[in-house]
Amino acid sequence: MSVVFSDIAKASNDITSRDFFHVAPLAVDVKTTAANGVVFNSKAKSSGDKVSGSIEGKYTDKKTGLSLTQGWATNNVLSTKVELANAVLPGLKTELVSAVTPNVSKSVKFNNYYTHDALSARVFVDLLKGPVFNTDVTFTQDGFTTGGALTYDVASAKLNNYTCALGYKALDYAVALVASNNLSVFTTGYYHKVSPLVEVGAKATYDSKSTTPNPVALEIASKYKLDSTAFVKAKVNDSGIVALAYQQELTPGVKLGLGAAVDALKINEAAHKLGASLSYSA
Repeated sequence: MSVVFSDIAKASNDITSRDFFHVAPLAVDVKTTAANGVVFNSKAKSSGDKVSGSIEGKYTDKKTGLSLTQGWATNNVLSTKVELANAVLPGLKTELVSAVTPNVSKSVKFNNYYTHDALSARVFVDLLKGPVFNTDVTFTQDGFTTGGALTYDVASAKLNNYTCALGYKALDYAVALVASNNLSVFTTGYYHKVSPLVEVGAKATYDSKSTTPNPVALEIASKYKLDSTAFVKAKVNDSGIVALAYQQELTPGVKLGLGAAVDALKINEAAHKLGASLSYSA
């Protein structure tokens, strides 16, 4: 089974970053599917004194593998995505993505994804800038996945960025090492499913070009499943930030998330955060 490059460290990234609801004071996500298969997705979140949101509709023709997605956001960005999957070659998906802000900016990207057995390859081309090629490839065998990614600017004939990664995934744990930013930033992480109820993980990042006294950032997180409808998560990092999260499925398709982040080094200051998330899917 192939693994895409961005998922090599997915297990440790998810346990340390996903489902912590303090990031936004309030977030709402509503996803519904019409009788003809059209999927609508509306999102809104607050940040300070601003509220941002977006609405999106997606139609998929399962016979041809063709999908069309139209979106609009409160920053007036109009987005369109046309996808074609498994039509030209089994395992190949091609998409054309555009984003237009009237009288401000526009972008067009041509992306290709290919997966087959142990191989995964992706190419993202920014047609109006450069053009700039972003590509990555991975190979998976016996639980081990290795891969690399690079960014190449055709106009300047310059390799702007390159990254390599190595990961291993077993039934109850996963480990990964990623060297990014032209092999100058190293991130290692692990994830362990201790039991059906308990999951733990950690991530450490070392920046070889950092001028700070401590160039290593560390995060440790845990998740406990209360029952089939609820869980709690906790995380602490080397900066003294303690994050807590709780999610409850109120009814089938409706989930409520509550989160808090406390700066343990500035306990008497206004440096703490609270957040809530409500999602609905039908």
